[in-house]
Amino acid sequence: MLEFKVTADAAGQRLDKFLRKRLTTVPLSHLYKMVRTKKVRVNGARGDIAQLLAEGDVISVRGPEEQLMGPPPAPAFREQSVHAQRKPAKQEFGILYEDEHILACDKPAGLAIHPGTGVPQDTLVDQARAYFERQGLVIPAGEYKPSPAHRLDRETSGIVLVAKTRQAMVKLTEIFTAGEARKQYLALAKGRFQKTSGTIELRLPEHQQTAESKSVRGVNMQEAVTHWTRLDGGPEATLLELVIETGRTHQIRRHLAAIAHPVIGDSKHGDFVFNRQARAKFGLKRMFLHSAFLAIAHPITGKRMQFESPLPKELAECLPRAGINWTARARLPSPPRR
Repeated sequence: MLEFKVTADAAGQRLDKFLRKRLTTVPLSHLYKMVRTKKVRVNGARGDIAQLLAEGDVISVRGPEEQLMGPPPAPAFREQSVHAQRKPAKQEFGILYEDEHILACDKPAGLAIHPGTGVPQDTLVDQARAYFERQGLVIPAGEYKPSPAHRLDRETSGIVLVAKTRQAMVKLTEIFTAGEARKQYLALAKGRFQKTSGTIELRLPEHQQTAESKSVRGVNMQEAVTHWTRLDGGPEATLLELVIETGRTHQIRRHLAAIAHPVIGDSKHGDFVFNRQARAKFGLKRMFLHSAFLAIAHPITGKRMQFESPLPKELAECLPRAGINWTARARLPSPPRR
């Protein structure tokens, strides 16, 4: 018989979800059958699939341990080779703030948030978890693993919040989904802006819509709103401060490209010819987009918090060459609201 004790971080989960994370080799249909046939008990009483667990609950599962746990799956040969060649995760990100629930990271450009196709090297997830291990944080099998609570493009630098506990992740997801976090970015855009501020309100195609969905429903257009403020301008480029009301994939990059002022250095939505010129004239070797400011309520205490990430040196050094005279302020102004 197996026995599990529900930790504070695992509290609030359904029984079936709790079991699936710990009995990974047991088919889902068999898990449900075990619950139905009273082989799973919570604090000595019959368990229910949809039962919400509380801290301190004791889950007992009847059956041979070797069959329930099963042998760990052997990774494919290619996965073994890549893992064997990979060095322990180093720390490329800076730390802006940390407590028991969240870690505010200052992510450099080029560091992907999550693993994926075309991302062979360590990601922010890998590096953050390696950092926590070095700090002595032990994560039992089946428990929540610290993860970033929101997205930031691989080539964009700046602030990323990592949720260290499941409760923090749940609340942060709600906050970001509801648009309650205030995020501000700095971008160097191609061309000159005559106005001092403006709003781009342009619906964007859903980035991850499947081909099957498109064939049935057509292209799904999503609302997207970006506010911009002109900070300073040169003959060929303008430094902008941007606030997004919605969080669509590549929203700032797609919106600025749509008004013919793409982010300089953007290899996907930008002006490729001008990017080469900017590399030669300004010494700009990466996309000029930086997540500079984030104001958000703490996911557990509710206390209002603010995080600032200074403009990276490689971006700041390009500004004078682009004819832009701008010095970072201690705090960015409040965004315009409609």
